Amino acid sequence: MHRRLIACLVFFLSLTVVARAQSPAPQPGFDVKARQVYMIEAQTGTVLFARAEDEVVPAASLAKLMTAATVFKALSAGEITLDTQYPVTEHAWRTGGAPSRTATMFAALKSNVRVEDLIRGVTVQFANDACIILAEGIAGSEGAFVERMVKEARALGLEKSAFANATGLPDPGNTVTMREMVTLARHLETAYPGYMHYYLEPEFEWNKIRQRNRNPLLALNIGVTGFVTGFSEEGGYSIVAAVNRDGKHMLLAMGGMESDKVRTEETRRIVEWALSSFERRTLFKQGEMIAEASVYGGDASTVPLVAGDEVDVFLPKDNSQRLVARVVYTWPVRAPVEPDAAVGTLKIWNDKQLLREVPVKTAGKVGVGPLRTRALDALIELFFFWI
Repeated sequence: MHRRLIACLVFFLSLTVVARAQSPAPQPGFDVKARQVYMIEAQTGTVLFARAEDEVVPAASLAKLMTAATVFKALSAGEITLDTQYPVTEHAWRTGGAPSRTATMFAALKSNVRVEDLIRGVTVQFANDACIILAEGIAGSEGAFVERMVKEARALGLEKSAFANATGLPDPGNTVTMREMVTLARHLETAYPGYMHYYLEPEFEWNKIRQRNRNPLLALNIGVTGFVTGFSEEGGYSIVAAVNRDGKHMLLAMGGMESDKVRTEETRRIVEWALSSFERRTLFKQGEMIAEASVYGGDASTVPLVAGDEVDVFLPKDNSQRLVARVVYTWPVRAPVEPDAAVGTLKIWNDKQLLREVPVKTAGKVGVGPLRTRALDALIELFFFWI
């Protein structure tokens, strides 16, 4: 089998930052009371805080984000409309309705409910009956809808998260990771911006019962614009949140907290810390050469590599660490090479923390070289093959 060699071009960028006098300094050794944490600045994808972000934990109500994504996809595809109505079955009523003593919108048995009202039930009240009614209505059964959820999760690159029902109610088959929940939240915002306002509605009334939004963070005035909280006996209290404030956009997922009070307090703390402690830096301008890739059999030995857009990261204002950037590609790139060909990835590290991964592409054209050049390149490749 042919051996592939990975060539890494390593270079160092040293940035010395002096924080502005009026800006509060980041808290040394900042930490939160959560077992699993993943927080990014969404515009650049910079990782701001990460701990046990790939640990598999019970999904609880965080699964409702996948339910919402599946419903929004059906709406966007024209499969259903906001005015489509679905019946409240006995399964939905008993499992997620008033008899269940769980989060519910109190949909009446054998009544019909519009999709838009069911979405409000899911996003405002975290209602389990609304999730099941939507699942049964769209796919014919909750089980068939769950198959859609899992298929969509895999298509989005969620490899570890799994779903056994549309609600997140206790089941060993409902599992997520904090990293993948942030990925899912980011997908919701970018793919379905027209539906994100439902998460911000302060209250929703159904069946003459008015309930305030179950997301306790909306009332804190810290810039939270959605999503969902969860709880399980095994996994503790969890949250997925979007924050838009002071020109910054952050996505956060945390789990393993001991109470809803701790969850609220720690979310406020990490949001305020991130807002006050980081600032945006441009490492490479659009079109600026980042590195060169070796070309096999070409009329030039290398081709310049660039990123599609500016490469920005968010760094601590007092950052004293040295950034390390590596361009990783499969060696060698073979001629002919056309411009804008995706050939590798730029990985940016701050100490031991991977901040960003950015695709890089060729910025020039390389034709096929003369026979002598190709023969020499073949000898070089053969030499490295046998090392």
